[in-house]
Amino acid sequence: MLTDPLFITAAIASLIVLAILMFGIGSFAKGGEFNKRNANKIMRWRLGAQFVAVVLIVTYAWLRSRG
Repeated sequence: MLTDPLFITAAIASLIVLAILMFGIGSFAKGGEFNKRNANKIMRWRLGAQFVAVVLIVTYAWLRSRG
């Protein structure tokens, strides 16, 4: 499993989603002008990355279930 390139890619995508989420939460908690200007942009980036991560995870699970 740890040598499967699709698994590694899905794991990296999940970590990217986590990083974007933590950056967004930190920005929200700090508040200020940066948050007002970029909150929606950060949310859109997270949603896009999350979509890619979910597609990769589902693809990995589907390919593994086929044998």
